[in-house]
Amino acid sequence: MTALLRYHSALFLRSQRWLAPLLLYAAVVAVGVRPGDPVLGSLGIAAAGLLPVSAWAARICLTREPAAARAVTAAAGGRSRAHLAALVTGPGWSVLAGAVAACAVTATGDLSGTSAPAALLAGVLATTACALTGGAVGALASRPFVKPPGWSVGALLLGALLALVTTGSPAKHAVTALVAAEGAARPPWAACAAAVALAAVTAAASCRAAARLE
Repeated sequence: MTALLRYHSALFLRSQRWLAPLLLYAAVVAVGVRPGDPVLGSLGIAAAGLLPVSAWAARICLTREPAAARAVTAAAGGRSRAHLAALVTGPGWSVLAGAVAACAVTATGDLSGTSAPAALLAGVLATTACALTGGAVGALASRPFVKPPGWSVGALLLGALLALVTTGSPAKHAVTALVAAEGAARPPWAACAAAVALAAVTAAASCRAAARLE
């Protein structure tokens, strides 16, 4: 599995398709977060902006590999394992970007009423929850479920929007916990755990569908 993850990470990074979602995320954080703003609200904005970026990155990793190369990878490592490695790569790099953003926001935000470690922990958990929820959206909006590019992009945008506004979404719960927080930070453990469960179920369904349909 490690070799498959390295392979898909190399494909993702060398393709330079990561530049567009990364620049989008940087723009969201730059516009939505200002130095000196309340740190928890800023962390919520940074986490929310990561969801569509993670969904986009997941779709890139699932569709970047040519069909012939995908067949070779599936023969060498197993179709389900190869699909899982591609699915994990995009959100994995998104979690890293979110952690970096959380560190930067915590360092420049107003910590009144809370401490830097508590705020950073809450921010990392929220960005992880949003990245994993975005990865689930990307999995459902890509092959093998939605193959035509136009429909896939439309489903991706709609899914990302619904994941941010729908009651019960782990991402919405995590963002709301930060934006509406008053006083000390309350790390969104429950939202992060729910996002992990959602991502695991979605990944299992996606891998099983890939093994049967491709």
